[in-house]
Amino acid sequence: MGELSHMIEQRLNDAYESLHSANADGDLSLADARQAEIEDLYRIAADNDIQPPVRG
Repeated sequence: MGELSHMIEQRLNDAYESLHSANADGDLSLADARQAEIEDLYRIAADNDIQPPVRG
């Protein structure tokens, strides 16, 4: 796994954990920010022909 791929996967893991916590806490602003970050990371991955695992 390349460095960029590893970084994207780690950042996705962190963003998903934060998203789930924000949703559980009712913090809609943080949840929106994390959702946008996740979308950006998937776009960056696609732009670089990286296929990170899809989570939800």
